[in-house]
Amino acid sequence: MDAEIIAVGSELLTPLRLDTNSLFLTEKLNSLGIEVRLKTIVGDDRRRLAEVLRAALGRSAIIIVTGGLGPTEDDVTREVFSEVLGRGLREVEEIRRQIEQRFRQIGRKMAAINLKQAQVPVGAEWLENSRGTAPGLWIEHNGAQIILLPGPPRELKPMFEARCVDRLTRIVPQGRLVTRVYKVAGLPESEVDERIAPLYKPYTNPVTTILASPGEIEIHLRATAPNEEEAEKLVAELGRKIEQELGRSIFTSCGETLEAVVGRLLREKGKTLAVAEGSTGGRIAERLTRQPGSSEYFLGGVVCYSHESKAQLAGISPDLIPSEGSVSQPVCRALAEGIRRKTQASLGLAVTGLSGPSGATTEKPLGLIYISLAGEEGSEVREFRFTGERERIQELASQTSLNWVRKKLLQ
Repeated sequence: MDAEIIAVGSELLTPLRLDTNSLFLTEKLNSLGIEVRLKTIVGDDRRRLAEVLRAALGRSAIIIVTGGLGPTEDDVTREVFSEVLGRGLREVEEIRRQIEQRFRQIGRKMAAINLKQAQVPVGAEWLENSRGTAPGLWIEHNGAQIILLPGPPRELKPMFEARCVDRLTRIVPQGRLVTRVYKVAGLPESEVDERIAPLYKPYTNPVTTILASPGEIEIHLRATAPNEEEAEKLVAELGRKIEQELGRSIFTSCGETLEAVVGRLLREKGKTLAVAEGSTGGRIAERLTRQPGSSEYFLGGVVCYSHESKAQLAGISPDLIPSEGSVSQPVCRALAEGIRRKTQASLGLAVTGLSGPSGATTEKPLGLIYISLAGEEGSEVREFRFTGERERIQELASQTSLNWVRKKLLQ
């Protein structure tokens, strides 16, 4: 069965709010073998919402709507659905009592407008809200299952888990959807697709999707089958071919972050890491310390942005920068060796460069980044030329740095 999600709320059409509910619902629906084919965000506009609903009724077996069930004038979901489905509204006494009881418990006077939430379309079932006053609604209409849920995530999530999952499990056809996520570093999207397209094109199940972000490519394999075991077999068959083709460029097959993989390898190898960051401004250290237990392998880092801090914090010679320049291979190498020496880490990692938007010259253009890795057997420096705005260059530099550490640990 196909599903679509409609998020209602004018605030979701501004830069101030994100629709995170649809991500949660998609994950839950996929685990039940239900594909989400469409997501729509519509403001608190009766006409627009009615248009979206009419279109959804003509194409989807399951329609989940979030938001617009509150008591205020701009909460129009309940009324619009009643009009479009040709069903009147009736007051449910039990809902009214629960709303009144909730206000008594918190010691507040209830405004009359709150009783709007006790109105339910004729023929609809109401879903109890353990965290708020807006009940959910479940409506069956011409073979479609329509589920209306409150917008606040703290109310929506427990309601969906408690009131909807079991019921959906009973009504959807038997089948399971399995997803595997490969992540690739160090290769451009075009090369990844060129190499694996001959492998995935003969398959209609699993379906393959390729997504790109700075320094990282994701390959999503999604298979459907009568049961989870068969779906896993379908994913594994294609997955093995992709793994053989891309080899160690794949850093995970289960959706892990690169910093999580690097942390696990450092722990497994009994190694430690310290960083000296210029142009990345602490981004690498921040990523590493997101991981629980990172103190076992990450000894520390410095953001040595000024010339003076490179000598004081990372221990490089004060004479090096005047002779070589702050953005140079010798300085980057000295930073990696210096931070390793100061912290007694197994590996010292350093980044310096020009993230922009100013400071570039003909000899040292915007996006010039040096990365150095120092270890027991010595140190190495690599030069990179990244393109894009400052944020993208910093992200590419941190991703490339961590990927180099990963490959070093795999040697």
